[in-house]
Amino acid sequence: MTALAPAARSTTSRPPTPPSPAPAAPAALPTPREGLERPEPPELAVLDDPLERDRCTRWVVDAAGLHLGESSLQLGGLHCAACAGLIEQALGRVAGVRQVRVAAASQRATVLWDPTRTRASALVQAVRAAGYEAVPDAAAPARAWRRREFRTALWRLFVAAFCAMQVMMFAAPGYLARPGEMAPSLRQLLNWGSWVLTLPVLAFAVGPFFAGAGRALRQGRIGMDLPVAIAIVVTFVASTGATFDPGGPFGREVYFDSLTMFVAFLLGGRFVELQARHRAAQSLEGALARLPETAQRLAADGRITVVSVQRLQPGDRVRVALGQAFPADGPVLEGRSAADESLLTGESVPVPKQPGDAVVAGSINVGAPVLVRVERVGDDTRHAAIVAMMRDALSQRPAAARLADRWAGPFLGAVLLLAAATAAYWSVVDPSRALAAAVAVLIVTCPCALSLAAPAALVAAVGGLARRGVLVQRLDAVEALARMRHLFIDKTGTLTEDRPVWRDTVAPSAGAGAGDDRPHGRPGPTDFDAQAASLAAWSQHPLARALAAALPASARAWRAIEECPGQGLRGLDEAGIEWRLGSAAWTGAASRDDVQVWLARGAQVLAGYRFDETVREGAAQAVAALRSAGLRLTLLSGDAPARAARLAERLGIAEVIAQASPEAKLAALAAAQRPGAPVGMVGDGVNDAPVLARADVSLAMGQGALVARAQADAVIVSNRPLDLVRARATACRALRIVRQNLAWAVLYNALAIPLALTGSLPPWAAGLGMAGSSLLVVLNALRAGR
Repeated sequence: MTALAPAARSTTSRPPTPPSPAPAAPAALPTPREGLERPEPPELAVLDDPLERDRCTRWVVDAAGLHLGESSLQLGGLHCAACAGLIEQALGRVAGVRQVRVAAASQRATVLWDPTRTRASALVQAVRAAGYEAVPDAAAPARAWRRREFRTALWRLFVAAFCAMQVMMFAAPGYLARPGEMAPSLRQLLNWGSWVLTLPVLAFAVGPFFAGAGRALRQGRIGMDLPVAIAIVVTFVASTGATFDPGGPFGREVYFDSLTMFVAFLLGGRFVELQARHRAAQSLEGALARLPETAQRLAADGRITVVSVQRLQPGDRVRVALGQAFPADGPVLEGRSAADESLLTGESVPVPKQPGDAVVAGSINVGAPVLVRVERVGDDTRHAAIVAMMRDALSQRPAAARLADRWAGPFLGAVLLLAAATAAYWSVVDPSRALAAAVAVLIVTCPCALSLAAPAALVAAVGGLARRGVLVQRLDAVEALARMRHLFIDKTGTLTEDRPVWRDTVAPSAGAGAGDDRPHGRPGPTDFDAQAASLAAWSQHPLARALAAALPASARAWRAIEECPGQGLRGLDEAGIEWRLGSAAWTGAASRDDVQVWLARGAQVLAGYRFDETVREGAAQAVAALRSAGLRLTLLSGDAPARAARLAERLGIAEVIAQASPEAKLAALAAAQRPGAPVGMVGDGVNDAPVLARADVSLAMGQGALVARAQADAVIVSNRPLDLVRARATACRALRIVRQNLAWAVLYNALAIPLALTGSLPPWAAGLGMAGSSLLVVLNALRAGR
């Protein structure tokens, strides 16, 4: 097992040498230099407490030997890629901040800072001063903040949708009545009712758009919310003027229906995105659930004290009971056991542990109680390093986000200039039509249909996938899944079940104790198999259970049964002869890589037993379907090369990377991404989490580690490999529908914008056209979920 320790900037793998201890956090924060920062508010001072600070901060050393803090913050209030840039600027202005990475998709910031010049609380204060929310990346405050954000977003959507339905009812008679059929007093009454119902939308529901526009303006930038806010204000002002003074400069046409419906559409899309982000964040909170919260520390006088794992120090001795997770990295001092490391290393068979063997934090003790000396704790453990690699991958902003940042400002500026130019032109040609034309341009250019073209189809596809047992956590993953050309597949837990199965029995060579490759014939060896199955029934070891389940057991009455964890078990038959079942060293057989269990009677080795993993139902068909679809497949495994190659040959996968550490997996995927083609990953273990976070599209099996499921774009809850094939087919269909929706939205805007510019499209027609275009896009998008 390759040791892993976090480095100062852990973006590349270390050579497989014993890691040096990670830099410890300063015992107390140094006093920031005088005048470099403002004193933080009292409610933020608690963030500078060492225990609270270290929950979201790891300590690294730069090239000059200076201790730096790398803190993770959970952000709130982000609605687009431009928000990430504003937060990066706000944090970058804090004295002592060395580097900032903000990922809008996961709403997470990673900040590298100098504790001699600033404090953790100053980082949160800077984000809040920029108009956003930030809390340490810890479960309790983030969870409470998400609940508040969810409730507020739901109320905003409810108010906008409810008022929009009522306003549409008031506006319908005006659209349906023939000229002169509706009395002016009745029309005026309906306008007043629409105005009253629009007030809650303006006072409460549109808050995010105005707040986003204000933040962008304070930063000297044009945000995506600015044209929306201007359209809302202008439409409401013009409609209010027409309501109060039908014969005045605003005319007599009102657009409350277009306004409220437009707001409801946008809030609905943002609410869907909010739910997806919250689901991912909730899963991430369980990333460290595999580590215990407490440990049994053994004092020098032999007393056992239950302490928090955060209080463990290198050199402590801890007792780990059967079934518990190891709280830290270190060697076994007393006892023999086995550790289930499948979710950390990908190894499907529990690893025997005896005095001197190293255990990994987060692995499960499945053999017997042991005493362990603590060598690495906290950020220095392998488990914490994997999580840190995962966070680094999440913090990297994709090229698409940088491209959106570059073009968002010019596009939005062009939209505003177009509306202003329209108003100026008609103010000269025909002042009575200037306001109506400008409002029509703002409504037409508001990208409602364009903004719904992709999300509506992707949401429908996500709903269809959920009904088929695939839960998608990131909408963009549907498009990436459809465009994927190279797929990395983890072996254990993905293509195979997490339990071994007996393959065959081999006979030892005469006098040598070493087995050959010839399976036993019948009927002679049948008795050996029956004795092995009978003895194996006394053990709970996975290999023993697989042997007992596969072979018929004899009725022999065993006595003096004894099991030695990590070695095997022994028992006496009716004649008092000792039988042993277990490892080669335990039975006296010559060791062989492909034989895991041996049976011996006295000093005579009788038989060896080989095991395979159980291939998941449908795995072969799934691999064949993916290959026929033109995908390049690569098998990733932490298992031995022979075992991984055997499974790859059985399933028809040409490329295999065996004995792969998390660093090796991440490096292989990064190399595959360099040509630019989308690369996917399917996995289930904690060791897969960094690769899942880095992949263009990632899927995790439903029974896998929480940290893997948190970083995956989608979770295959059914655990059926064939559902991966169905998911990609659904994604391809959704992408075709997205193209159709985009084509229609572009066609609508190409026709409507010239009409609005020439004053031939009144605002009510622009609003109606926008609503009709959006409805057509949504109805077409629903086909993606079938």
